[in-house]
Amino acid sequence: MTVDAQSETLGFQTETKQLLHLMIHSLYSNKEIFLRELISNASDAVDKLRFEGLTDASLFENDADLRIKIEFDAEAKTVTIADNGIGMSREEAITNLGTIAKSGTADFLKTLSGDEKKDSHLIGQFGMGFYSAFVVADEVEVFTRRAGAAAAEGVRWTSKADSNFTIEPVDKESRGTTIVLHLKEEELEYADNWRLRNIISKYSDHIDIPIYMDHEVVDEAAPESEDGEPAEPKEPVIEEEIVNKATALWTRSRSEVEDSEYKEFYKHISHDFEEPLLWSHNRVEGKLEYTSLLYVPKKAPFDLNQRESARGLKLYVQRVFILDEAEHFMPLYLRFVKGVVDSNDLSLNVSREILQTDKAVASMKSALTKRILDLLAKLSRDNADEYQAFWKEFGQTLKEGTGEDFANREKIAKLLRFSSTTADKEEQTVGLDGYVERMKDGQDKIYFISAENYITASHSPHLEVFRKKDIEVLILFDRIDEWMMGNLNEFEGKQFQDIGKGDLDLGTMDTEEDKKEQEKVEKESEGLVERLKAVLGEKVEAVRATSRLTDSPACLVVGEHDMGAQMRQIMEAAGQALPENKPTFEINPSHALMQRLDQEPDEDRFADLSWILFDQASLSQGTQLKDPNEYVKRINKLLQELVGA
Repeated sequence: MTVDAQSETLGFQTETKQLLHLMIHSLYSNKEIFLRELISNASDAVDKLRFEGLTDASLFENDADLRIKIEFDAEAKTVTIADNGIGMSREEAITNLGTIAKSGTADFLKTLSGDEKKDSHLIGQFGMGFYSAFVVADEVEVFTRRAGAAAAEGVRWTSKADSNFTIEPVDKESRGTTIVLHLKEEELEYADNWRLRNIISKYSDHIDIPIYMDHEVVDEAAPESEDGEPAEPKEPVIEEEIVNKATALWTRSRSEVEDSEYKEFYKHISHDFEEPLLWSHNRVEGKLEYTSLLYVPKKAPFDLNQRESARGLKLYVQRVFILDEAEHFMPLYLRFVKGVVDSNDLSLNVSREILQTDKAVASMKSALTKRILDLLAKLSRDNADEYQAFWKEFGQTLKEGTGEDFANREKIAKLLRFSSTTADKEEQTVGLDGYVERMKDGQDKIYFISAENYITASHSPHLEVFRKKDIEVLILFDRIDEWMMGNLNEFEGKQFQDIGKGDLDLGTMDTEEDKKEQEKVEKESEGLVERLKAVLGEKVEAVRATSRLTDSPACLVVGEHDMGAQMRQIMEAAGQALPENKPTFEINPSHALMQRLDQEPDEDRFADLSWILFDQASLSQGTQLKDPNEYVKRINKLLQELVGA
């Protein structure tokens, strides 16, 4: 850092430099959207002034004509975007323009592959509006002064997108921010009246702040002089004109708004580079009066799973901006929803504390939540492929709603998707409605198996009897799944049953022949069961013969009300001390290994083989062995015997 009396040169944050490099070299295939991003930032700055001005009118400095001005100079090769919004102090300019002040930035950077083409798709989920200026400019100047500050407290920030930026004090009479782009030689097309107007019309027409540009008015019909000669043509008059509709899009009738306008408005409020997947625009009248425009994105933002990250809707009261991230109108499990809510029934001096207890807010939250859930339900019915794409992005987040939103649990359950034994691949999913339709005659439960990953769950020995009887089982493997199923007791009157817990109960699907065979197996294996109990001792709750296995020699079953292996691992990883679960060791007496074990006369060898089978059953359900070395020693001992070493 170099410092003199007037200016100082500072280094960009490391993460900022990395993202700047990526953006400049690979981000935009359509470079013109730099203007959309800078206009969106200017609009946000004006909104923030409106909000702070509610409690401090002096911030308007006797200038309530809020506006954005776009200018260009072809000779100087510049494009200028100016607003009279809230502006920035010196400290804010350093923080906002030199630092990526977002939680999870380091984690985001780890996801970048180094392939610029692939990474350019990720950057849009991060949101990098201001830095898009460097896509078309090789130098950017920012002149800014915070509303309410003295003219001498203005700031000039400048950078050429290298490792540093310079910041110095300047006199700035008007509040707000002016950004001057010094265009690259190959980007001079943007220093053009028609080009800029076209971009504004295309991307920023919906913004409710007037965007001005200069317009030449020429008197083409010059009058004749007294001697009959044409008079000297008049100098053209420069007038300002508004080049966007400057009407809040959500206040217009749905029939007046084109799909393209909805899509661009979404990009404006979300700073997402993708188009939205769905949107819903509604005006509610009656006891409560409000307008909402809600969007479901196509892609999840990089910080979706960070529940503490900024979220929420833009809140307006009678078209006056109040909050940028009003989190009180959507439950946490719908934090991916973007949009605007404009109410006539909330006080203009509303604060966060009041919002949390306001009955009108609670009513609006309930209605908006149902609107989004209904929108997703319609998508799931009308377009299975698009819904599957949504589920891949946001499914885990939606699952949180089963424990957070009791009132809408049934709606959420219908939106859930699961892998299943009827599908061949992990990504092929089914809904609960479809599962119930395919249930066997006499089946009164919805069966599921959970494990730490798809392969472990789909290969579980617990599935063997279900495959034999062609009974569908849901395969759960997300970290949240066991917690989620603890919140779902039933679906359409059908109880959920974890097939890895408690006694196997197939109800009337077990024939009398099945029951007689089970009784026979239990009686014939009594001796083997007693020997195993003696070896395994306190490690197990019980040992018993089972009919749930057809191909495997044994499996472990936890108690019906005990914590499963998946949930247990999560709790232990979080530092929770948990009492030890004692599983039941279920054996398949008809398996060749069990028959050989039953015939083993050497009790020491019987014990070694019993422990090997017990540890293998633990491994098959994804449980980490407490003493893997002991298991390896027993396996090696057995192998040595087999090869005659």
